[in-house]
Amino acid sequence: MPTFIRNAACILLCLASLPALALSSEGQDNLKQLQQRWAEINYSLPADQREAAFEKLSVSAEQAVKSEPDSAELLIWNGIILSTYAGAKGGLGALGLVKDAKAKLEQALQIDPRALSGSAYTSLGSLYYQVPGWPIGFGDDSKAETMLKQALAINPSGIDPNYFYADFLFRQKHYQDARKFALKAQQAAPRPGRETADKGRMQDISLLLKKIDAELK
Repeated sequence: MPTFIRNAACILLCLASLPALALSSEGQDNLKQLQQRWAEINYSLPADQREAAFEKLSVSAEQAVKSEPDSAELLIWNGIILSTYAGAKGGLGALGLVKDAKAKLEQALQIDPRALSGSAYTSLGSLYYQVPGWPIGFGDDSKAETMLKQALAINPSGIDPNYFYADFLFRQKHYQDARKFALKAQQAAPRPGRETADKGRMQDISLLLKKIDAELK
């Protein structure tokens, strides 16, 4: 192998092994605020107030990303907020939002696929099975399963990857497997600073288990 090619290969390997750039202290504060406000809106605010609140929060998320455009963590949360904003909005007007969310999450994957314990995979997976398929949207159950399994490979005991995979399996009518992953999500360790989100997700899990058990009777 010519020396310059060998050196170039070594440089690429070294770059690939470098950790993603750490968030600044301001970026960490922005991330925490986005996470906390998202949980408040999603789980505490009346349903008829969520669309406007998520729209406002999506602007804050965009501003946070502009200040640190190479932050996979902020891109992930920009995508999460856009996707839940789309869910609150509903209808054809939501399709543009979910496409924007998908783009943010894919950008985060390119920067650091393991950021926030693989949350980009979890969020993309949930989009792929909840968004309509062609010709309306980009929904794809095969891609959803691939993404969710990637998330579980990175974070096998996490509350979100297990919950969303359980929900996916439920929709596929694989009720026994869905129950197994829902119970695993229910046993996930608490996340420091994410108490509101954890409480809300546990409620989601309980509702999902009730639906699963109704199908298994």
